Amino acid sequence: MLKSLLVANRGEIACRIFRSARRSGIRTIAVYSDADAGAAHVREADEALYLGPAPARESYLDVARILAAARTSGAAAIHPGYGFLSENEKFARAVTDAGLIFVGPPAASIAAMGSKILAKTRMRAAGVPVLPGYAGAAQDLPTLAREAQAAGLPLIVKPAAGGGGKGMQIVRSAPEILPALSAARRLAESAFGDGALLLERYLAAPRHVEVQVFADAHGHCLHLGERDCSIQRRHQKLIEEAPAPQVPDEVRARLRAAALVVAREIGYVGAGTVEFLLDGSDFYFMEMNTRLQVEHTVTEAITGLDLVEWQLRVASGEPLPLAQEQVHFSGHAIEARVCAEDPAHGFLPSAGELALLQWPQGEGIRVDAGFATADRVSEHYDSLLGKVIAWGATRELAAARLAQALDATRCAGVHTNERYLAAILRQPAFLDVRHSIAYLGNEGAALATSAPPPGEALILAALATLMTPSPGTANPWDARDGFTPNLPASVRVQLECAGESHAVQLSWQDGRCVAARVDQADAVSLHDLQLQAHAAAVRTGARRFAAQLLRVDATVHLWTDTAHYRLTLEDPREREFAVSAAAGGLTTPLPGVVVSVAVQPGDQVKSGAVLMVIEAMKMEHTITAPYAGRVAAVHFAPGERAPEGSALIELERSG
Repeated sequence: MLKSLLVANRGEIACRIFRSARRSGIRTIAVYSDADAGAAHVREADEALYLGPAPARESYLDVARILAAARTSGAAAIHPGYGFLSENEKFARAVTDAGLIFVGPPAASIAAMGSKILAKTRMRAAGVPVLPGYAGAAQDLPTLAREAQAAGLPLIVKPAAGGGGKGMQIVRSAPEILPALSAARRLAESAFGDGALLLERYLAAPRHVEVQVFADAHGHCLHLGERDCSIQRRHQKLIEEAPAPQVPDEVRARLRAAALVVAREIGYVGAGTVEFLLDGSDFYFMEMNTRLQVEHTVTEAITGLDLVEWQLRVASGEPLPLAQEQVHFSGHAIEARVCAEDPAHGFLPSAGELALLQWPQGEGIRVDAGFATADRVSEHYDSLLGKVIAWGATRELAAARLAQALDATRCAGVHTNERYLAAILRQPAFLDVRHSIAYLGNEGAALATSAPPPGEALILAALATLMTPSPGTANPWDARDGFTPNLPASVRVQLECAGESHAVQLSWQDGRCVAARVDQADAVSLHDLQLQAHAAAVRTGARRFAAQLLRVDATVHLWTDTAHYRLTLEDPREREFAVSAAAGGLTTPLPGVVVSVAVQPGDQVKSGAVLMVIEAMKMEHTITAPYAGRVAAVHFAPGERAPEGSALIELERSG
């Protein structure tokens, strides 16, 4: 077994690898950028070395700096995790050329799957089903546009060197072809350094099913079952499960056999995942991820195996611990990816300091996390905070446990998606396995909306804004209870929640808040009021409302069993017109890099016209005109970095 291991990654996956390495008696070494100096993966490792500035290309993507860190620390091996350099053949070769062990497949295997164009051509020759389309060497835009027309619509455009759904564009009509090709090429060059594109027939509603394979250097190759990853948004997986539900045994057997053909065809060694699109009883090879997958946890849950430990053993030259007939499956497991993003505003990524991050616990629940309370979520990297995994004897039990665990997750400081994920898990379409990769595109918007806060939540939040930081030592003259000699005590609090303004009128008697009126509703009497630093409760009539509470500056967070309300004390001086990038506005709510600018000063634009594209947290965000008008000024050029809250464009309203 290895003696020391450097993980060339960060966040959740670095922490996950360290845990298995430590159980195997391996010394663990982290690397970090300026943005991650105090990160969880740095705290978890035995040793940590500084790489460089926050931008990934100057730290986590800098091969020379990573190898220098390995030499300095005396690391015997490097594990790439997933993302960053994990599927970079040059990095794998550089590691072995430096005399170190690369915990992953041979560079030649990575290269064989590095280009989707070459991979699909090779797999087609090996007899693996592949979707029709264009995978030619001619890559100029006019040729690609002609081939797209010839292939027929709808089709999907993919970066040939890509993975993880990045850069994919769906084309449904002829006018969309050139813009889609241009966008895919731009993202391909930015994310992968290779602008080559692949065109494929687009299946409207297939399922995404993948097979976990494992091979050693002694010629042994086996599968560890399959997973369903059909719950996706913008080609990014959100919920994954194992085994894939409602797949006929005959189809399941063919999927597993095809995956093993793929692995053997390229001389694979280590953990890999072969991905397919399942359309009825037919399936088509998409790609092979030559690394450990984010969703490997659900395979671990139903097999009882530690896939990272297997990786370390195979990298050490050991044979696979089990033969195919010794692999057994038990129960069902589902994973949800908790991300720093705002479902209510187009899933805009969110960055900032975590005032609270409380992960769930319980029977059958596992959490793989890369963040904790007081950590900072950086705008430089992806938005994954952690993964919540639930196991159950049945799929129904696993789904119920996971939804409940997500309800018990508490996060303040950034926007998160755990309530959205819990809503998906409770949908009949998901529970009855009537979903596909198109499900969230068709139904997701309705699930992203939340009900307005009940009156009791507004009352408790209003009271929380009046709490003094240290009640035991507060000066009575500082009390904000509306005390007026010889007159009824009353305080009006204006709160904002999900873009809506609410007025709460609070009435005091003998130092206690005894009644409240919310907006235009009738006043209600308050009974059994409890208001503490982290919990609150009140009874109005026969109804008792209780919540976990956290106040962060002017914002009060209230969590119930099934909801999270963010209520902010309004300052009337700040209620001027401003629009966010998520709503198609003119400012950016988080730092980003300008990808393209579609207008110049003096241009007349219509409402909804594209003005600028910003890249933040590894995603592109389109800034559109909120109204028709004239462009008065453009403040940033392509390639420039726009700080948080920056005015991007000045637009004068027409008329």
